[in-house]
This record gives sequence, C-alpha cells and structure tokens, in this order.
Amino acid sequence: MTATSHGRIVATARMAVVAEGPAVIGRFVVGDAKRPLPGDGERSAVRPGSDVIVVLTDRQPAAGETSLTVKSPLFDGPLTLREGEDDPGCKCDDGSRLFGGHTAVRDDIPAGRYLMTVVSHHGQETTTRQVTVAGPPVPHSRLPWLIGGGVALSLGALASVAVRRQRRKPQAAD
Repeated sequence: MTATSHGRIVATARMAVVAEGPAVIGRFVVGDAKRPLPGDGERSAVRPGSDVIVVLTDRQPAAGETSLTVKSPLFDGPLTLREGEDDPGCKCDDGSRLFGGHTAVRDDIPAGRYLMTVVSHHGQETTTRQVTVAGPPVPHSRLPWLIGGGVALSLGALASVAVRRQRRKPQAAD
C-alpha cells in the first residue's frame, strides 16, 4: 500500500487481507431443560411440549457476534441464542464461544425427525442438525390456573362483603 501527496510517495506499508474464517461448530444440540444435555453427535429425543435448551459452540466465531438465530418447525417461532448462556456440560476450554437459549417444543408437533437450523457469521453461514421428537406430549399442570382462579374468586367475595358492609352503615348526619 502506498500513500502519495502531490505526486510524491510519503509512506508505504504491506497489508495482508485475510477473509474471516468459516464457523467451526463444535456442538449444536437440543435437550430437555431439566436433564443433562446430550453431547454433540449423541442421539437424543425431545417430547412435544417439553421445555428445552439449545446450545451451540463455535471455535471460530465471527467478531462482534453476540447472538444467533435458530429456526425449526419444533418451535413456535425463531429462537435467539445468546453468547455465554450457561451450559453445565460445556467447559469450553478449547477457545469456543458458547451460545444458548431456552424455549419449548410445540405441543402439537407429531413424532418424527425435524431440522433445526442456525444462522451465524452475520448471516453468512448456516448449520443444520436433525432433532428427533418422540414420546407422548408433556402434560402441563393446571394447578397455576386453579390457584389463580381461586385467588380471584376469594378477592371478589371479600370485595363484595366489604361493599355490603359499607352500604349497611348508617350515614352520619351533617
């Protein structure tokens, strides 16, 4: 590279231009959020309606990339993986950058194999993994709805009693 001013060379320097390296995905897995995550390449299955964690490690991450987007018919919408999300099964002592996120598998998804795709390196690369859905849907407890409904009914009854008592009090003469 040469810099000139009024036709004279004022500085020269050598500059190497190196393309950003490709992603080196070391681990891209999904697993039940309440169980240890599978290792990369291990076969595992998720159940419809289960709460899951998705983890990805990149040994050659793009500069300035702090989140990634995962798309799959397993989920209601795109899932954002954030840098540094905790994964107790990953020491990441190989220089990898860890990305993770939590979501739920759709309740209505039938058993089968589905693709899960992440877009990385600022939209320049995609990596796909196959995920197996097997087993009956995870039952969701109705207990929170019952507790909430009970609390609402109790508050309504108390308010009604308070209003009735207020109406029964004799009005003080002015």
